[in-house]
Amino acid sequence: MKLTARTAETFIRANTALLQPPHVPEIALHLAHEAHDLWQRTEEELAEIGLPPPFWAFAWAGGQGLARHILDHPEIVRDRKVLDFASGSGLVAIAAARAGAASVVAADIDPFCETAIRLNAEANEVSVTFDGADLVGSDDGWDVVLAGDVFYEKPFAQRLIPWFGALTARGAQILVGDPGRSYLPKTGLEKLAVYEVPVTRALEDAEIKRTTVWRFTGGPT
Repeated sequence: MKLTARTAETFIRANTALLQPPHVPEIALHLAHEAHDLWQRTEEELAEIGLPPPFWAFAWAGGQGLARHILDHPEIVRDRKVLDFASGSGLVAIAAARAGAASVVAADIDPFCETAIRLNAEANEVSVTFDGADLVGSDDGWDVVLAGDVFYEKPFAQRLIPWFGALTARGAQILVGDPGRSYLPKTGLEKLAVYEVPVTRALEDAEIKRTTVWRFTGGPT
């Protein structure tokens, strides 16, 4: 089965509802009703057609904390060129657009995300551009790069750290939202804020995840 925008939209509308993430109630997203059941069912269905699990159907703690920080501190992105990396639902990208970014690119390699982000951006009446390429190692002159919940896997983290370092060295600001994932760098980060973010117990190990927003400084890691 080939995924098209039409089939993706049908799937998303059938399996989600417009809901407000608990830590960012200003924004509405197409999210799963019953997290555990949908996760298992859609993971199996998507696996049959060779597509990844539906990460886009949930507001993960790192993204919620980062989106909250951007909405509360709009000067970080105002009038700037922003990349929301590993965007998922587009929550952080939408927050950046709401906060007055000059332009926002939401990047994710999951093909479902293009439709999910389009629907979510439309629901919030903001403009977000989607990029489905693997952007690790690239540089399109972004002023700010936002990344929620990206340090969950060692090989991926090992790719991100030098890329973030290179972007920082040339003057970009890299902000990461992280709820204590295993492969967050131990150094080279400046703590900006800490949030207590409600999440679904079906997908996490707690109902509240202590989530930190970090600025990547590019120091030794």
